[in-house]
Amino acid sequence: MVDTARTWRPLEVEPGSFGVPASPEGLAEFLRGQDVTELLTREKAVVFRGFGTSAESASYDMAADLLLPNRLAYVHGNSPRTKVGRNVYTSTEYPAEFEISMHNEMSYSHTWPRRILFCCACAAATGGATPVVDGALWLASLDPEVRAAFASGVRYTQNLHDGMGFGKSWQATFETEERDEAEAFLDGTGAQWRWLADGSLRIGRTAPATVEHPVTGTEVWFNQADQWHPAGVGEEAALLAEMLPEDELPQSVCFADGSPIPAEYITHVQETGLRLAVDVDWRRGDLLLVDNVAAAHGRRSYTGERRVLVAMSD
Repeated sequence: MVDTARTWRPLEVEPGSFGVPASPEGLAEFLRGQDVTELLTREKAVVFRGFGTSAESASYDMAADLLLPNRLAYVHGNSPRTKVGRNVYTSTEYPAEFEISMHNEMSYSHTWPRRILFCCACAAATGGATPVVDGALWLASLDPEVRAAFASGVRYTQNLHDGMGFGKSWQATFETEERDEAEAFLDGTGAQWRWLADGSLRIGRTAPATVEHPVTGTEVWFNQADQWHPAGVGEEAALLAEMLPEDELPQSVCFADGSPIPAEYITHVQETGLRLAVDVDWRRGDLLLVDNVAAAHGRRSYTGERRVLVAMSD
């Protein structure tokens, strides 16, 4: 393993630090003068703080349109969210008392967003930071035995119910009520899928555990095995895994050859990512732009109300 000392933090842009006026219009002017792709590739994550951006308003859309070239719908997303605007969603609606481990958004899918933009509408009373971690550092810090075991990739399995059951429905997952629309999406993914007798949809897909950044070529840890494995999920999900056969769980994962992933590997991956992560503490109006390949993100537990919105782009 490498030295896991933290050598990276997201860039923070605040009024005055780059000569930027303290207003949404000032931020927009600054962004228009930037090559955002170059900035994000270099920094991996950027926090914009103190510009008076208001979530679900014109000031948010002004910044989001400059930071996200093409806002994507959360189609095939596996976490519970509520759509609140033009391809703007609540961040994962997961109980406040639990942490969400480090992950790259939709790394289990055939395609994923290149950029993620978070916006704080309401900061938690305590906790609730969004931790971010350098994906190359995460990969390099894993035990060589674990890295070697994941070298051939992983296989994800989803069971999406027909409106009643555990986990998400296929209708919510694909944002449609039409089977043929879900099928048309899946036909282009390389996944194996079939409808079951109860109306649920089972999807299987093999994917790599690491990828190379499309610009820098740097190899990064890039999978969500720990969030699909009973050893890496909350108590309720772990209890469900004890009650149901593995092939009936809302989601499960194994190595690409079908062999089980040892629980200790999952724990090691999860704990390493969280240990290396740098917390972005929220203030109302903050924006956080993340390169979804170069950096993974998560969520710390919190108390009080917390509302953080998210939008994605290719």
